[in-house]
Amino acid sequence: MVSVCEILDRQFRLNENNTDVMTEVRAGVVTFLTASYIIFVQPAVLSDAGMDFGAVMTATCLSSALGCLIMGLWANYPIALAPGMGINFYFTYTVVIGQGVSWQVALGAVFISGVVLILLTVFRFRELIINVIPEYLKNGIAAGIGLFITFIGFVHGGWVIDSPGTFVQLGDLKSLPALFTLLGVILIGALLYRRVTGAIFIGMVIMGVLGIPFGLVEFFGLVSPPPDIAPTFMQMDVAGAMNLGLLTIAGVFVFVDLFDTAGTLVGVGQQAGFIKGGKLPRAKRALMPDAVATTAGAAMGTSTVTCYIESSAGIAEGGRTGLASVVTAFLFLLALFFAPIARMIGGGYIVDDGTVFYPITAPVLIIVGCLMARNLTHIRWQQWDEALPSFLIVVGMPLTYSIADGMALGFISYPLIKVCSGKAREVHWCLYLIAVLFVVRYWTM
Repeated sequence: MVSVCEILDRQFRLNENNTDVMTEVRAGVVTFLTASYIIFVQPAVLSDAGMDFGAVMTATCLSSALGCLIMGLWANYPIALAPGMGINFYFTYTVVIGQGVSWQVALGAVFISGVVLILLTVFRFRELIINVIPEYLKNGIAAGIGLFITFIGFVHGGWVIDSPGTFVQLGDLKSLPALFTLLGVILIGALLYRRVTGAIFIGMVIMGVLGIPFGLVEFFGLVSPPPDIAPTFMQMDVAGAMNLGLLTIAGVFVFVDLFDTAGTLVGVGQQAGFIKGGKLPRAKRALMPDAVATTAGAAMGTSTVTCYIESSAGIAEGGRTGLASVVTAFLFLLALFFAPIARMIGGGYIVDDGTVFYPITAPVLIIVGCLMARNLTHIRWQQWDEALPSFLIVVGMPLTYSIADGMALGFISYPLIKVCSGKAREVHWCLYLIAVLFVVRYWTM
């Protein structure tokens, strides 16, 4: 009789990828716990657009699970998907509130963008983008995502706060969230130094338990019925979005997801060692999940779904196959019934002024950022035509708080520097096109 482990090994090629079932399960859990904040943040953001909180929460879990399942079962990569942060704020505060577009029509624009992404994936344009990016820019993207993740961890942990005069400043390091974040970083760092298997997962569990008596982790119960999805299900207005102005909005959704996903796949691909000879194996399959999940998510009632940089936490935990993504998908579905548990770990700690911190997951982001920063050593810093575009990507991502915008700085400067250096022929035509598209996007904003 064939065992379950043998079936899983055949499906996900565990031995071929030097991993095992327990490692993949642990990685999937870590990725979910690190990204689970989206279950509550997404409906909070979209509810400002007039959408039903509970319905958006259900749509978020379902679309995330769908994307993770496709990524895991079809592409066999440990990369999680969920509604993207940043693009959800654009959806609510720019499109709906700022431009006065109804959320139904905005969902129609998201649906159109998903269909366009599917077509771009089928015709391999997205795969071409990933494959023609030079190796040093790929390392810059990976390192930039690492710094971006670290910055998010600093903010979530209370180490960095906003400042009207200097944009950001050091937070109150005596505060409870900041102290717990420091303790978590030291704990996980020590476990990693001692090569403890499951160091990140163990660290999160320990910090979660320690946080209970301090009120950082609050018990909300165990089980709750899934919220009704009816208020947003199939409420998208595609016909209303089919005009020039709103097609432009759909174009923004396409553009941001196109480069957010490309950047994430390249970044985590470098981290995990997936990229071989400058190319990502099964790239077409890896690029389809976000397109399908975005289309389905719009029909269910949520904004653009994209690959999540928090997947790097699971990869750091040892995840190397799609089994980790399937585990994450299962947990997103389980969260519909056990949302109180997900909220305990992934939920925030609210201080007196209303600021929300995430001291249990923040240390993970900081540690993962450190792991990804090692890609900086692969950039030839003495070669200015390679170093400067890579550097602009590295610093651009955290400083613009956007993977796509950080990539834009590097992708615009890269061909220009090459041309001025007399190396125009070294630049692939697709990268010239991307640079022009970035310029047009920002020129017309």
